[in-house]
Amino acid sequence: MEKAGIVGYGGYVPKYRIKADEIARVWGKNGKSVSAGLGVYEKSVPGIDEDTATISVEAARRAVYSSGIDPKEIGAVYVGSESHPYAVKPTATIVGEAIGATPDMTAADYEFACKAGTAAIQTCMGLVISDMVKYGLAIGTDVSQAAPGDALEYAASAGGAAYIIGKDNMIAVINETVSYTTDTPDFWRREGEPYPGHGERFTGEPAYFRHVISSTKKLMNKMGTESPDYTYAVFHQPNGKFPMRAAKRLGFSKEQMEEGLLSPIIGNTYSGSTPLGLSAILDVAQPGDRILVTSYGSGAGSDSFDITVTDKIENYPRNNIRKMIEDKVYLDYAFYMKHRGEFK
Repeated sequence: MEKAGIVGYGGYVPKYRIKADEIARVWGKNGKSVSAGLGVYEKSVPGIDEDTATISVEAARRAVYSSGIDPKEIGAVYVGSESHPYAVKPTATIVGEAIGATPDMTAADYEFACKAGTAAIQTCMGLVISDMVKYGLAIGTDVSQAAPGDALEYAASAGGAAYIIGKDNMIAVINETVSYTTDTPDFWRREGEPYPGHGERFTGEPAYFRHVISSTKKLMNKMGTESPDYTYAVFHQPNGKFPMRAAKRLGFSKEQMEEGLLSPIIGNTYSGSTPLGLSAILDVAQPGDRILVTSYGSGAGSDSFDITVTDKIENYPRNNIRKMIEDKVYLDYAFYMKHRGEFK
């Protein structure tokens, strides 16, 4: 079967940060204990004028510029997020207009908690392989929500990444993708509610680990591979502990994981988490490197990808997401709340 792959990518993380210690100080917690327990030491915070739409546009523009393609050849735009700015009004049309895509495109917003971005990649793959479109743009972005004082507040952050999927000039070929999905309600937010609810420790074994491990094993069984066959691996990063624990159970080493592990320094960007981790890997990957990617979305499901980097990566203008992350401005808790729009 003809394969599709990554023609271009771009990531964006806001420059604002708040330390876990600062959040803990306000709520009377031990900051060092909280940081060590979660493996998250600081997180990104959106600017006052930033939301899922603006972050998606920035990531998409970087992907289009770096790939060098004509945006009018993009026939599909899908934006995965659980924090779309409008309940009824697609983010995808805003992105398409902003990058100069053709109006003869198909576009939609996706939602599957933190894996909506990878679901968008799968959809673009199908459209490209079937020749319905030449290029598809898949984006995973969030300005994630957390109730003040809730455990989620220490990690819920902002950022996203965009991927242009096509069949020519691929910098990385997607060899295979599989999914594993069940009705496991570990995390939810009803319409009109400002903050999500979560199943606390229930989100671990029956939710995150069951799906991430099952999907990854399904992919490796299908491809006939084992963990040492991959140069890099990236799993969804709700914190800094879960992906490393899943990696250990699957036989992946710290060295395979550390390049794509961003949550300790930017937190959990929800739908942007796995796509941003992959972008950090592509920033340093070499021709022939093999990458295993597994996302996770509460509700619950995982998408896994087997990816091989091509020699076209050598001439690709890398985004250097880690350099972007290093450019930061720290906020205290009051300014953090102002940025989040908590003061009405």
